[in-house]
Amino acid sequence: MEALKRALIDALGVKGVVSDAGALAPYLAEQRGRYKGAAPFAVRPANTEEVAKAVTLCRDAGAAVVPQGGNTGLVAGAVPFAEDNAVLLNLGRMNRVREVDTADYSITVEAGCILQQVQEAAEKADRLFPLSLGAEGSCQIGGNLSTNAGGVHVLRYGNARDLVLGLEVVLPDGRVWNGLRALRKDNTGYALKHLFVGAEGTLGIITAACLKLFPRPAETEVAFVAVRDPAAAVELLARARAATGDRVNAFELIPRLGLDFALKHLEGIEDPLKDRSDWYVLMELASGRRDGALRESLEEFLAKAMEDGLVSDAALAANARQAQAFWAIREGIVEAQKFEGGSIKHDVSVAVSKTPDFIARATRLVEDMVPGIRPLPFGHVGDGNIHFNLSQPEGADKKAYLDRWEDVTRAVHELVVEMDGSISAEHGIGHLKAAENAHFKSAVEIDLMRRVKRALDPDNLMNPGKVVG
Repeated sequence: MEALKRALIDALGVKGVVSDAGALAPYLAEQRGRYKGAAPFAVRPANTEEVAKAVTLCRDAGAAVVPQGGNTGLVAGAVPFAEDNAVLLNLGRMNRVREVDTADYSITVEAGCILQQVQEAAEKADRLFPLSLGAEGSCQIGGNLSTNAGGVHVLRYGNARDLVLGLEVVLPDGRVWNGLRALRKDNTGYALKHLFVGAEGTLGIITAACLKLFPRPAETEVAFVAVRDPAAAVELLARARAATGDRVNAFELIPRLGLDFALKHLEGIEDPLKDRSDWYVLMELASGRRDGALRESLEEFLAKAMEDGLVSDAALAANARQAQAFWAIREGIVEAQKFEGGSIKHDVSVAVSKTPDFIARATRLVEDMVPGIRPLPFGHVGDGNIHFNLSQPEGADKKAYLDRWEDVTRAVHELVVEMDGSISAEHGIGHLKAAENAHFKSAVEIDLMRRVKRALDPDNLMNPGKVVG
């Protein structure tokens, strides 16, 4: 490894290699603290050519490479482990916006661009890049694409995969595939870009992307709505889409327990409604016209939903500040859980129509397994993605509770698969779910995935142990 490090310094310069223990430590820290990373050093290339040089040198030395973006992932997909003896390759220095084309509604960016930076570059050009998630101030677009990130706007704009026009990728053998084309139509064979989106760096390293932009909304409405139950929320979504011409941007389910946690532990959080409800929906609608019609449609269909017993109360944001306050509740749920002890977390999805049944069945399941457990199912009910988080019983021993992670998770995942769902809706597989993925996917699927992996990375040097093991 010492000879490889010297060769990498010669190729990338001293700024391109990090080996000091203190400077290296942040790159090895895993977001949830469940795993401890290890690597002899990290490389930080400044451009695609340097990524290709680094990968080639590592390949020639027989050293594995673990690509890393903003290191905000939740499945340990960007963490190197001691047994890998791998070089960590962080893309943070590659952070240029190469081009914004307003006529093509496209933006070309390097992989190390922070998601918020991409959003702001689009906004400056009077365009919208719709990918939005809690870590957008620190996650990098390369990581977003490598994990096929979801977020709050999937309902209208799709996952990260749906926003990609073209990619530039360094392959495991050091070659560069330049597929940075802003084409909406290209029917010339296999769509190679889709191999790398969601592959978590196991097939190659995304170094740049050409992404779709959209018109900026002229009018946005946000409402915090008390609903009868999750089934009412699903019915409300269908009505909202029909009543507004499918202008629903986001539709988030919030249980009362989540609101209570946020009120208890976070400053600035206020209850938007006078009376308590067991369930709420945070919804956002957007339109390209500034004529008040969107708010009128919102008010009309909510009034009808109240008449029909789906909704008991609602607050419509009067301004941007109040809209942000509503969203702070949704975002605060994740932070507030940390103050309630151990939390066993699941990022799962089922068909939208099945979400009420899943929540009910999964809740009964875990309550039978762990008496006193506090289920907190929340999230993107508009696309069937539920974050089924489980706070420990009050007064329980945190370590003893978290020791139940594997058996509780296996039971929840078995239910998800029984309901034709996915054990990872938006967080990816990484290291955390690799064994679960192998257990639940069919033998044919796993075989096909491994064949693709062997074809592109026969020596298993690209992010080993992740996704397909």
